[in-house]
Amino acid sequence: MNALAATSRNFKQAAKLLSLDSKLEKSLLIPFREIKVECTIPKDDGTLASFVGFRVQHDNARGPMKGGIRYHHEVDPDEVNALAQLMTWKTAVANIPYGGAKGGIGCSPGKLSISELERLTRVFTQKLHDCIGIHTDVPAPDMGTNSQTMAWILDEYSKFHGYSPAVVTGKPVDLGGSLGRDAATGRGVLFATEALLAEYGKSISDQRFVIQGFGNVGSWAAQLICEAGGKVVAVSDVTGAVKNCNGLDIPKLLEHSMENRGVKGFSGGDALDPKLLLTEYCDVLIPAALGGVINRENANDIRAKFIIEAANHPTDPEADEILSKKGVLILPDIFANSGGVTVSYFEWVQNIQGFMWDEEKVNCELRTYMTRGFKDVKEMCTTHNCNLRMGAFTLGVNRVARATVLRGWEA
Repeated sequence: MNALAATSRNFKQAAKLLSLDSKLEKSLLIPFREIKVECTIPKDDGTLASFVGFRVQHDNARGPMKGGIRYHHEVDPDEVNALAQLMTWKTAVANIPYGGAKGGIGCSPGKLSISELERLTRVFTQKLHDCIGIHTDVPAPDMGTNSQTMAWILDEYSKFHGYSPAVVTGKPVDLGGSLGRDAATGRGVLFATEALLAEYGKSISDQRFVIQGFGNVGSWAAQLICEAGGKVVAVSDVTGAVKNCNGLDIPKLLEHSMENRGVKGFSGGDALDPKLLLTEYCDVLIPAALGGVINRENANDIRAKFIIEAANHPTDPEADEILSKKGVLILPDIFANSGGVTVSYFEWVQNIQGFMWDEEKVNCELRTYMTRGFKDVKEMCTTHNCNLRMGAFTLGVNRVARATVLRGWEA
């Protein structure tokens, strides 16, 4: 099941639980605006190349639209649409004053030089600058883009509108980026896991963890869990997987992964077939890589008691049903990985105020938001007698629906 179908299915279930008016339900699903632009640039060899750029702005009832820009050869309008919608519910669950958006350019960033990427980003910004803005739509990095991409967007946008650091988040710290942004999603995963475990009288230090994915999110989550006394027994990335029943030495694994561009060949553990990683014995499983990795084929073999969705949409709806029958608790992506967008919000706030926070304040505020977010999700679970995923979806959808009605949507 693709991301759009799954997101729409979850939305419809939530709308049913909330007894939403059918006209309102339909109105919430349709994006506010979809933009498609042509970006033609001269390549380094003098030839011209054309790319198609998208921006889907889903909803702005609760505030400016917010979401990443990805550079990927398969930027599919359907997927961009699903991810924009997901951002609307995610920002509402996190209770930050944003709506949802998502965008991208269909290109292979690995095949373009740095100067070609810069030209492409600037042309994309020229085409979009009237549709984005501090109080309209605030982009951020995503797959295939980074803080440098944001720096180019900021510079190009500022040529039209004057210096506006708050127009994008995920910027380099030297240009108004926030401290703590790099670790934010992984740190949010830690705080979310702590909140869930505390509910069952457990703590990080007495649990065994398996983490799929060792990119930004997975590696930070592993590092922070390790510092909190948790035992990370297996980790995988695109190169392979390693396990050590007594716990992996995460600082050493990080070093190895930096030097060898992956976890493969790490001497502090045994090699493991990456396909078997998800079914390893552990207390907490953290998928932090791709979507759709937990499906009906492997759901029955999963031995973890808790699954924390650090990736977007890692669990198929069919696997969801199998796992909940087994009594496995799943903390859904729309809450579990919202640390990144929450600290993006802090960055935006700091830029608007022109007053930067120290890292301790960023992390302290993030803990407050994640802990309160978990409490809100649990309340919805109690009210609607549902699982954590529906608790999070009903919470998000309800907040957006209420804002929409209060603003007078039928007028």
